[in-house]
Amino acid sequence: MTTTDDAPAAHAAIQPATPAAPAAPAARGRRRGRLVAGVVVLLAVAGAGVLLAHPWRSPAAKGAAPPAAGSLATVTRRDLSAQTQVDGTLGYAGSYPVINQARGTITWLPGLGTVIRSGHVLYRVDGTPVLLLRGKVPAYRDLAEGATADAVTGADVRQLNAALVRLGYAKRSDLDPHSDEFGWATRVAVERLQSHFGMAKTGRLPLGSVVFLPRSLRVQSRSAVRGAPAGPGATVLTGTSTRRTVSIALDVAQQSQVKVGNPVTITLPDQSTTTGRVTSVGRVATSAADQGQDKSATIAVTVTLRHPGAAGHLDAAPVLVGLETGRAAGALVVPVTALLALAGGGYAVEVVSAEGQHRLVAVTPGLFDDADGLVAVTGDGIAAGQRVVVPSS
Repeated sequence: MTTTDDAPAAHAAIQPATPAAPAAPAARGRRRGRLVAGVVVLLAVAGAGVLLAHPWRSPAAKGAAPPAAGSLATVTRRDLSAQTQVDGTLGYAGSYPVINQARGTITWLPGLGTVIRSGHVLYRVDGTPVLLLRGKVPAYRDLAEGATADAVTGADVRQLNAALVRLGYAKRSDLDPHSDEFGWATRVAVERLQSHFGMAKTGRLPLGSVVFLPRSLRVQSRSAVRGAPAGPGATVLTGTSTRRTVSIALDVAQQSQVKVGNPVTITLPDQSTTTGRVTSVGRVATSAADQGQDKSATIAVTVTLRHPGAAGHLDAAPVLVGLETGRAAGALVVPVTALLALAGGGYAVEVVSAEGQHRLVAVTPGLFDDADGLVAVTGDGIAAGQRVVVPSS
């Protein structure tokens, strides 16, 4: 659309009727619909009486009526990101069941929310501690020195040696943390471990005396109670890692807009905000029934907090997540409410010159930032530094 200072022709193109909105991703549909609808309603109220009446000039020119009430905004050039708000649940990453292998009676269990680190007591059976050690291979046999140096070898022995060195029960010069052999140095380190916890110094670890998990454990639930028999194979505890995350069930229609590494803004229950980034995006969609009605299929998205302390000790708390769904670098940006819908299709903005003259400039909307109410625009007559009218609501 060409620009003009004499408005009758320009005004004739503006109608209060709702035009077809430009195509936009489903992620921002409802909110953007309200923004554009607000512009159209404003035109319906003010357009017929003011926008169609004045010749889009300075009020001093030829005795024209003043322009529509509103404020002025400056066209800026900046990076713009599009965000969509989705529901999420704040919690902790991972789920780790603690499987008991000891026999006896459970005499002590940790409290919910307790963080248990490698080398500490997970629970007690017959008063004897069951220890947490770091490792990915679950305990499945007795660990003890054999008749020969290589009698007991394997990945479970390697992670035991690494844990003993890491916890300070052996020196690297005495025990290679990468060794998969249970030798004399391992036996001596195990005796030191047992002495530290007041256990009998046997130098061997019977099945059930240690539990290997890949990281520290935050106790989420307890499946056993004190005084109950401890049977091999029973789940005693279930825990999580200590890493704070937000879980999102994202509509599959938005999957292509969310990438690993995308920054996010998280609004916590107390309305404070913190930041994070997307660390995983699921590939398999799932669906669920809600009161007999099918929900849209969703994928699992995980967000990791950049500042975990901002979330305090909240667990399973509902949060709002502003997901970045697009980015435009160095775009010309105006408020969304500065857009004027044209009856013939398309959009324009009302530009005000330094002398106070008003004119319509055709623009093409690009990326929308629903969170801040901004939109990237392009057009032959639009430039950074210009002032545009933002009609009052």
